Amino acid sequence: MSQSNEHARPVISYRTQEINGLKIFYREAGPKDAPTLLLLHGFPTSSHMFRDLIPLLANRYHVVAPDYPGSGYSDAPSHKEFRYTFDHLADIIDAFTQKLGLKRYALYAQDFGGPVGFRLASRHPERVTAIFVQNAVAHEEGLSEGFDTARRLWADRNAETEAAMRRHLTIEDTRGQYLFGAKDPARINPDAWTHAQDGLDRPGIAEAQIDLLYDYQSNLKQYPHFQAYFREHQPPMLITWGKHDPFFALAGAKAFAEQLPKAELHVFDGGHFLLEDHAEEVAVLMQEFLERTVSA
Repeated sequence: MSQSNEHARPVISYRTQEINGLKIFYREAGPKDAPTLLLLHGFPTSSHMFRDLIPLLANRYHVVAPDYPGSGYSDAPSHKEFRYTFDHLADIIDAFTQKLGLKRYALYAQDFGGPVGFRLASRHPERVTAIFVQNAVAHEEGLSEGFDTARRLWADRNAETEAAMRRHLTIEDTRGQYLFGAKDPARINPDAWTHAQDGLDRPGIAEAQIDLLYDYQSNLKQYPHFQAYFREHQPPMLITWGKHDPFFALAGAKAFAEQLPKAELHVFDGGHFLLEDHAEEVAVLMQEFLERTVSA
């Protein structure tokens, strides 16, 4: 590759792929014959959360970042017509990877991307070359007091517990998820929470997200299965963590080491959406890790 191409800003394409009658939006960049990185977003955002990371990786890797149904620019069917569960999201993204011919890929999993990605990995361990965990958990000790409202919903879904959970869908809460714990809030682009909130405010999306937040309890039942996958297959894992995350405790990051002794952990002075102010540092760690594992 020439010096000029090496440092040119990668071109990002914005595409859709039909999966089971739904249009799934995704961002794609990088040479398709390079190792693939599958970036799985969290709540309440979309592939938009990877807008800074993608160009930092795409000169050397094929990067694909889809939006789940009900998120970002993907179709958002009514919750009465579509099961908004993590099993179903994983089914859709699984079919998406197959439709795109992604036979091998490294996973980047943040927040909701954890239970979606870990389902893919445990279903198809032969496809996963590495896992990048960023503020996502597979152990109950990783769930902080920030999950108390969700736990009340899980215990008894009723008008009162749903109303309490809906407060997590407001602009105040969305903005707070981005700013809380940030070392320098002035570095956090307000486009991030504005874009996320625009998605949440679409008709029917609140109901879909409440269904997903209620179903989050299904992930806890899958934790032993995910942990067994980690122990048996020992996928290379790099963990980057914003230590001030109000939802996912640092104990959740450290717990991966019990199943994966070779996992690498890097803790940042940041919050839940670490990439908003640490994308360059995370990209450097990822590139060095990929050179030692996948590329090697």
